[in-house]
Amino acid sequence: MNPFTNLPEGHPARVYLEENQLIRGLIASINSIDIENNYEEFKEKFTRLCLIEKHFARKENQLFPYLEKYGWTSPSQGMWAFHDDIRAIVKNARNLVQANELLSLNIVLQNLFHNLEHIMQVEEGRLLPRALEMLQEDDWKEMRSGDEEIGWMFDEVPAPYPAHEEGEYIHPSQDTKKRKLPFSLEGRINLQEGFMLPEQINWLLKFMPVDITYVDENDIVIFYNRGEDRVFPRSAGIIGREVKFCHPPKSVDQVLTILREFKAGRRDEAEFWITFKGKFIHIRYFAIRDNNGSYKGVIEVSQDVTHIRGLEGQQRLLDWE
Repeated sequence: MNPFTNLPEGHPARVYLEENQLIRGLIASINSIDIENNYEEFKEKFTRLCLIEKHFARKENQLFPYLEKYGWTSPSQGMWAFHDDIRAIVKNARNLVQANELLSLNIVLQNLFHNLEHIMQVEEGRLLPRALEMLQEDDWKEMRSGDEEIGWMFDEVPAPYPAHEEGEYIHPSQDTKKRKLPFSLEGRINLQEGFMLPEQINWLLKFMPVDITYVDENDIVIFYNRGEDRVFPRSAGIIGREVKFCHPPKSVDQVLTILREFKAGRRDEAEFWITFKGKFIHIRYFAIRDNNGSYKGVIEVSQDVTHIRGLEGQQRLLDWE
């Protein structure tokens, strides 16, 4: 029996199959184009095909984690590696398109098409059928929400899943009775994406390689992270202090301007960079707003980017020696 028979519209597995149909259509269309005489048409089709990255990203960040929960880990290793091989071919093809090297491009494209067809056959012959056997309905429903964050190859968003027919659907990530996690939720804070213990939040903020200060909607400093190598010194005395008194007089006017523009909704970010004690410092201010767009404060993020500015080329291998 065909495992894909009667999959409802919007089901993540059905969407993968529909994307495969789109991919095959794009491949056939590109193969039928005289690239030299119809270069713009080719570029449009090729650009759409490069959206395969969304297909791969959903598998890696959505489908594979669910398979891991049921003990099937090989896709996270073998198929992900194959994704990266295809990404390298796509990158090569992009470079040739940009350089307009048509002879070499045709060879690379045929290699790309061959690899895409192979991985689609693996998806349809093994990955998705077994996923449909292993995963529960709630897994697929929960997966769909995360899929939306990454996106699809289509011009239009696929049909919702599940279809909202009987009442409002509750996302399983917010339904702790159905949530299958390898740790207890006791004592954890339900964050927008995930559940953390208070001490874990403190560790996260302490070890972030940036300085963060949070000023609330009343211009009061309510938090700063206590890192080991802060760019600008902070102490507990600033907690509860009005932010305009936390800056030297020469910069207060700029701070007040930022706050005024953020509160008025005219700006959401301000950016500065300075040389400080021989280091190149990047400073950014971000307005914080709730789901209704109401101003809830500002965070200041400072980072020593001296090392980052000096990076060149690429380093893909671990270099700890």
